[in-house]
Amino acid sequence: MSRGIFVTGTDTGVGKTWISAGVMAALQAQGLTVLGMKPVASGCEQTPEGLRNDDALRLQQQGSHPVDYALLNPYAYAPPVAPHLAAEKAGERIALERIEGNYRALAAQADVVVVEGAGGWLVPLNERDTMADLARRLELEVILVVGLRLGCINHALLSAESIRAHGCTLKGWVANTLDLRMSKLPQNILSIQQRIGAPLLGVVPYQDGYSAAAVAELLHLGD
Repeated sequence: MSRGIFVTGTDTGVGKTWISAGVMAALQAQGLTVLGMKPVASGCEQTPEGLRNDDALRLQQQGSHPVDYALLNPYAYAPPVAPHLAAEKAGERIALERIEGNYRALAAQADVVVVEGAGGWLVPLNERDTMADLARRLELEVILVVGLRLGCINHALLSAESIRAHGCTLKGWVANTLDLRMSKLPQNILSIQQRIGAPLLGVVPYQDGYSAAAVAELLHLGD
């Protein structure tokens, strides 16, 4: 049976896409067939093929085999704003049912589907549902990407608490270094590690350029 992983973050811009691609690469190194999914993306560019999102394209490229773009990114919007606001502007409503249908279609083609959220854990999708509701509906284990910068301890612990409050399993967290000059970086990581109640799956050092393979080497996913 196919399984899935939901990658969320403590905020936007914390490296969810590269961590997601790294997770995919690590699982592929275990001999698994893996596909990515970016259900909702804003800040898309218009192309001859339609709206395209760089993050979604990266996950598509990392997949074990080609899949149609519209399958992995059913909701694509040009304005770089919160998904529910972008959908309202486009005269649409983001429906969990549609996303679930696409996810099931991907899951039928892979051992694992890695689903990357948009923004943080509680980003709204419509007038009622959030990213948290999507992860719970798809029954996905969650990996939390913690952007290491001032305030990260609070953001990490609040996110972990909310993940559990929504009935989801926090598989683990990844520490992604965003600020090379951050004071007491190892102590911040340890403070989170002592309190979050989930395995630290890897520490990604600060870097100007990422690669899925390099991130995969830093991750310890286990089974």
